[in-house]
Amino acid sequence: MKSFDWIKCYIWNLMRKVLFIVIILFAANVLQAQYTGYTLLTDLSKFKTDFSAATQKTLTIKSNFVQEKDLSMLTEKIVSKGKFWFKKNSQVRMEYNQPFQYLMIINKDKVFVKDGQKENKVSARSNKLFQQVNKIMIDCMQGTTLSNPDFKSRVFENKAGYLVELVPVVKGLKDLFKNINVVVDKKDYSVINIEMQEFSGDNTIIRFSNKELNSNLPDALFIIK
Repeated sequence: MKSFDWIKCYIWNLMRKVLFIVIILFAANVLQAQYTGYTLLTDLSKFKTDFSAATQKTLTIKSNFVQEKDLSMLTEKIVSKGKFWFKKNSQVRMEYNQPFQYLMIINKDKVFVKDGQKENKVSARSNKLFQQVNKIMIDCMQGTTLSNPDFKSRVFENKAGYLVELVPVVKGLKDLFKNINVVVDKKDYSVINIEMQEFSGDNTIIRFSNKELNSNLPDALFIIK
């Protein structure tokens, strides 16, 4: 593979991971068909108000996660485990520790990735898709994600939570994801799980556990040297 093609492939995979993190932030502060056990919300005013209020109160997040990925070319799921941290404003640390070591830190418009012994730094300003991701992140902080024109959204509910369906409508996001479904706990608007469906047929589900909201997180977790 030519070096330029390798760089393009690396940047594309990195942007997919960054987008995944941003969707987590939306869910933590927040179908083409009906979903079993859920009913469609026709009046979103209360949800938007409560979502925005919860967003303003959520200063930090600490959580474990388990990721299950179904690849169209494989018969078995790929299961990964790790830890996730978030701190306002726009600071994220995500560590995969099983079955491999992978670290990503986002600090405002800077991204740091460590994959094994390889380290890379990327500016979010260097690519249009990164800019779209940054816009989503700002919306997450302001509680205005449902007003983002980059997505067509619907909200469903059951007794325990909300299911937010996000369908990308802009190039870049639209070319990658068919839709992203986020299940949010009604008690605190923190994420329960998220599912990302790609046009390639691949499917990723991330489940979160042992969540801690508004605990004290050291700045050192998010430093990019």
